[in-house]
Amino acid sequence: MSHAMTAEELLEDLQTLPATERGKFFLLLESRAFQDDNFTHEQVFGHLATDVLTVQEAAEYLEMSVPNFRRYVRRGAITPVQTVGRNQMFATRQLKAFKRTLRGRRQP
Repeated sequence: MSHAMTAEELLEDLQTLPATERGKFFLLLESRAFQDDNFTHEQVFGHLATDVLTVQEAAEYLEMSVPNFRRYVRRGAITPVQTVGRNQMFATRQLKAFKRTLRGRRQP
């Protein structure tokens, strides 16, 4: 009787493949494994709509450094929705809107 391969066993086998074969494997995986999974943005990220993020998480989401993020907060461009102790928390909806604003500024 054969057993199902574990993720660890699969990883070990993948690591022994030549680089070209690994590349082919991942192309096959992408094209075939999830072709029926057509999820909407809301289905994948909807649970985050009401979440709050820490300064570190918010900076990472906006793809900027923490000091740069804090400058935007000091200027009032981003405002925390709550403060827990000394930690400021930021709404994901507000960060999403701010990210769109930043993208608009970057494009020529």
